[in-house]
Amino acid sequence: MSRSMRIVVACIAVLLATAVCGQEPNINPGINASYGNPDYQRWVNVFERPGREVFDRRWEILEATAVKPGMVVADIGAGTGLFTRLFSPRVGSDGRVIAVDISRTFIDNILRTGAQQGLGNIEGVVNTARDVALPAQSIDLAFVCDTYHHFEYPQTMLHSIHRALRPGGTLVIIDFRRIPGYSSPWVLGHVRAGREAISKEIEAAGFRLLEAPDFLRTNYFLRFEKVRQ
Repeated sequence: MSRSMRIVVACIAVLLATAVCGQEPNINPGINASYGNPDYQRWVNVFERPGREVFDRRWEILEATAVKPGMVVADIGAGTGLFTRLFSPRVGSDGRVIAVDISRTFIDNILRTGAQQGLGNIEGVVNTARDVALPAQSIDLAFVCDTYHHFEYPQTMLHSIHRALRPGGTLVIIDFRRIPGYSSPWVLGHVRAGREAISKEIEAAGFRLLEAPDFLRTNYFLRFEKVRQ
């Protein structure tokens, strides 16, 4: 192993050790304050509206995840449950969709609306800012849409996602393109890092980039595979 490769491996080991030991500092305190006791209908109007790219392109996004019948999917940062409800028919009666969110209000309403629509394979988990609160090797796909920039402890959260995925499981990240001169002022002020930096963070946590289909304009789509046990 070359000296440069040893340095890279050592840096990754430090990042993961920091995450495991819970020593990672909060990189964006307060970013999730508005979800402490959210008005569910207000956020439905924000998240599930024409003009929001991930809503307008939701069917293309669903196809790009390569979700299949029988899979167990975790919708991490599920919000109002838009994609939770879309995944449900795709995984079928032999699969499950787990809505994961730090807000109990969101989870309670996802379970309520899912039951109203006859979607019997949806479960809910209220997680913490440091952990997705899922058992080890329990999911096939972790789906994180417009939520990664809300991770206050990204390496710690990535470690918990890595642990929850089965061998060969996949992680899909959709987030905002952060490009000065291209992205909106809101994105530049709200989103801490762009696609390249985020991709490096995720690869450092034991994932390999599988593909990055370029079909979104204000967002990007990355699909990773769990490669280190």
